[in-house]
Amino acid sequence: KIWLRPEIALQFKAGQYCTIGAEGIERPYSIASSPVESEIELFIELIPYPDGELTPVLHKLSVGDVVTMRPRAKGLFVLKPEFENHVMISTVTGVAPFVSMLREHLGNPTNGHRFFVFEGASYLDEFGYDQELVDISNTQDEITFIPTVSRPNDKANALWTGEAGRVNGIFESHVETYSLNASNTVVYACGHPLMIEDVRRRVEGTGMEFVEERFWKEDEG
Repeated sequence: KIWLRPEIALQFKAGQYCTIGAEGIERPYSIASSPVESEIELFIELIPYPDGELTPVLHKLSVGDVVTMRPRAKGLFVLKPEFENHVMISTVTGVAPFVSMLREHLGNPTNGHRFFVFEGASYLDEFGYDQELVDISNTQDEITFIPTVSRPNDKANALWTGEAGRVNGIFESHVETYSLNASNTVVYACGHPLMIEDVRRRVEGTGMEFVEERFWKEDEG
């Protein structure tokens, strides 16, 4: 996680992304902070050289170092308030826009909305916001958080006691358990492109709205 203090405040909607850069390299990253927070919070996965170009540079930065930031946030991956049920599916850093949406909701609650946050990872130490989301889920009746690991038998996950399997493979059974009204439910997907495509396929024909974040096409490394 990194926190940025723009010289000029960045105006954005929860769920949008900003483009930052260093050493002449720029990449877009979803914003995890809410629009009313004074700092821009990002959740960035380190992609080592040679596949990653910017993230190794960011990983080495210290407090007080300077990065560039384009003056406008972008993206259509924002909350759809016309729906009552919000099913949010992510892998690892893809949870960032959902954290932003939930923080905004907690600061300005909207009656009648329910949020179901699913996050998948290979290893339990990849959940950057698990404690925050668990706490929110435990204290807010309208918010449910369900994390899952895809490699439950790996020794790195020896302490894991939660759901097991890929996030795109478990969300359907939970949605059925909650008996959500399909016409009043929107499914969001952010993260690994193959996960997004599989969720899209599973949602087709259900009557639920589907929204995906696709800025990964711009190459996040």
